[in-house]
Formats: sequence, structure tokens, C-alpha cells
Amino acid sequence: MQALRIGIVDLDTSHPNGWVPIIKELGHRVVAVFDGGTVHEEGYASRFAEKHDIGVVCESLEEMARLVDAAIIHSVNWDLHVERARPFVEAGKAVMIDKPMAGSMHDIRQLLEWERGGARITGGSSLSVCEEAVEWHRQHDPNDPIVTVLAGCSVDEFNYGIHAFYFLQAIMGPGIESVRSAGAHLQHQIELRWQDGRKGFLSVGATQGYLPFYATIVTGHTVKHLQVDSSRLYRAFLKASLPYLAGDAEPAVALSRLLEAELAAAAARKSMSLGGLQVALTELSDEDQGYDGAAFAAQYRMKAKGQ
Repeated sequence: MQALRIGIVDLDTSHPNGWVPIIKELGHRVVAVFDGGTVHEEGYASRFAEKHDIGVVCESLEEMARLVDAAIIHSVNWDLHVERARPFVEAGKAVMIDKPMAGSMHDIRQLLEWERGGARITGGSSLSVCEEAVEWHRQHDPNDPIVTVLAGCSVDEFNYGIHAFYFLQAIMGPGIESVRSAGAHLQHQIELRWQDGRKGFLSVGATQGYLPFYATIVTGHTVKHLQVDSSRLYRAFLKASLPYLAGDAEPAVALSRLLEAELAAAAARKSMSLGGLQVALTELSDEDQGYDGAAFAAQYRMKAKGQ
């Protein structure tokens, strides 16, 4: 596999610290870093670079695009993702966008348009390729149909809750047709309907304590409960994604499928605002509210600063 020169864009979350050592273990180099200051104060990028032995702290994304083969975007404000990705796409460089990839239809369409134009883009949630889902499919008899799946997690509905959408889709496969909010009781309960008639259910949002990523799968013959080992997520995700960024493999999960999970989250939000009406993914438009990345980032920064 080709060794990538990788740039890290925005250091807002815990992910960059967790991912950089794994990227190096997998045989790639992190050669540059850029931070836009959404969460951290000036000087943090230099300290991060020194800690991880990264040679260049970039003043602009255009500068970074000249130095790297691929960029990994970690902005906690998902409304920045498209503009953060643009200089790399225009320079013909690969891009990986951490979850949530986008919070609006406009941004989702832009990502898909870039991919259709030949750009190499991936990202989303590590739950899309987690070992628990992969192993369940390996052991599952394809002649034993899925009856339903209940999946969920805690913390919040989108920045963290998006993991549950990806996990449910990783188990049931693509083809989500419509979504219906079943209202909230401590968490938001959501029904997702697939094109073949199957239904899956999610429970996401804040709880008093932390809930792990989980799924209970009911088939015609079995009931299986999966609880994800979070310590294995980053490595599995990067191991599945980096060969595609290097141009050595097809994507582990197609971008259109990744973004289907995020469209389902947008449909759940719209359904809740409409009192629980069924919302087809094809009905979503730019006029729909979506999720506000700037507002979430402001809250995230205050929490990070202990305010």
C-alpha cells in the first residue's frame, strides 16, 4: 500500500490525538496540521505538532494542500466541513471527513457532486465498519432474514447520536427509504423504514449516564445483542479507510451509503418537528432546518473550557 502524506485539519475533538499514532502504526506519515481555532486557543496546533512529531503547522489550507496526499478533517462544526474540504478537492487530494460529515442537504449534495466528479472522499462514523457488525455478518446465515433491530447510544442526538444511525445501517444494509420520529421519552425514539419493508429502531440523545453503542438484532431464528468495544473503533476505521484514500482499494463503504445515514438523521429531525409524520429521504430539501454546526461548536467550546 502506498504510504500517504496526511494533513490533519482542525484539532477540536479528542480524535486527532487518538488517530495520529494509529495512522503512523499503519505505515503512513502525518506531515502537517492546521487548526482554525474553533475550540482551542492560538498556539495549540504548535504544541500538538510537537507532541506528535509533525513537521509543519500550516497557516492556510491551501498551503497544506501542496504538502499532502490526503487530509483528515476533524472540525466539530460540521458546517465548516465542505469549505475545509474544498482546497483539497480542487487540488486533486483525497479527503476524509470525521462524523457528522454534514448537517444540511446543501452540503450533502456538494460532497456527492464532488465524488461524481472523481474526488476521493470518505469518512463518517467508525461504526460503519466496526468489528462487531463485520463479525455478525460473517457468522449470520443470509437465509435467516432480519426481523428488526434496535440500536442506540447516549450523549446527544446528532454529533454522537449519528453513530447509532451508522451502526443500524451497518447491520441492516443500505436502502433506508423513510424515517418517523416516535417522540421523546428520556431519549428520542426513531423508526426507520427500508425499501424492502424492514423496519429498524433507534434511541438516541442524552441520558443521566453514558450508554455504550449497542444493537439487539432479531432474525427469524435468533436474537443477538451487540455491544461495541470502543477501544477497537479507531484502528478498524482507519485500517478500512486509508487504502481507499491512497488509491489502492475501493471504498470500504460508498460515500452515498455513508451519507444515507446522515440523511436519515436529518429526516428524523424533520419528522420530530412535524409531530411524527413519516419523512422520505427524497423529500428533504435545502429549506429543511438541518443541524446547526456553529451552535453545537459554541456549546462544545464552552464545555471544553469548563464554562
